[in-house]
Amino acid sequence: MRTEAAQRVELVFSLFDANGNGVVDSDDFDLMTGRVLAAATASDDGARAAIRAAFRRYWTTLAAELDTDGDGVVTVDEFRPVVLDPERFGPTVTEFAVALSALGDPDGDGLIERPLFVALMTAIGFQEANVHALFDAFGPDAEDRVTVATWAAAIEDYYAPDLAGTAGDRLVSVPES
Repeated sequence: MRTEAAQRVELVFSLFDANGNGVVDSDDFDLMTGRVLAAATASDDGARAAIRAAFRRYWTTLAAELDTDGDGVVTVDEFRPVVLDPERFGPTVTEFAVALSALGDPDGDGLIERPLFVALMTAIGFQEANVHALFDAFGPDAEDRVTVATWAAAIEDYYAPDLAGTAGDRLVSVPES
């Protein structure tokens, strides 16, 4: 696994541990889902249901694939070695990428405006400065928007263990002023 991917793993674990108790469990995904839905006030019921389902699938996939001792929680030691395995998590990541990027486009024009992007990403737990750096890396248009497809592809790239230098790497490193 590339160094960049290893750094992403550590960050993702800390985000998934939404309640900060040192392990990832079902409650963490409920917490994160609630925060994201609170930021997506303009999204329709279909988009909201899709992100709920994507978060739920993410948890059930993690639990099935990583909870090696069956205790209902995923420790960082269970998480690190395999969470970026495309064979195990590719379809789950794709579902999540599609649902989250669609949630960022409540008017259905195929474009995501910066304020909603920032609200959704900070609701997940990413640092705001890093979220802005990521949005800038997408090359927003003159009206400060990016395409849904760009964001969805970047989410999938973020979980690829063999990629480095992706836009999503800006979420790990603090941008320089």
